[in-house]
Amino acid sequence: MPFIFKIIIISLLLLVLFSLGSALVAMVKGDTSDKMVKSLTWRIGLSVFIFVLLIIGQATGVITSHGL
Repeated sequence: MPFIFKIIIISLLLLVLFSLGSALVAMVKGDTSDKMVKSLTWRIGLSVFIFVLLIIGQATGVITSHGL
């Protein structure tokens, strides 16, 4: 189960990077459409979702902390 959880988190992080890149391309092109706003909205939503997943993973014991 922890392996699948890590794959989900990493794939969501890649989606966040893709969304950020898409917003950058829209900004550089000078698009007057709301493509940049939609991309940044998706990035914020995905980031919040990742944060919630990490908190749930910590609470359920899927993610365990390793002492330094």
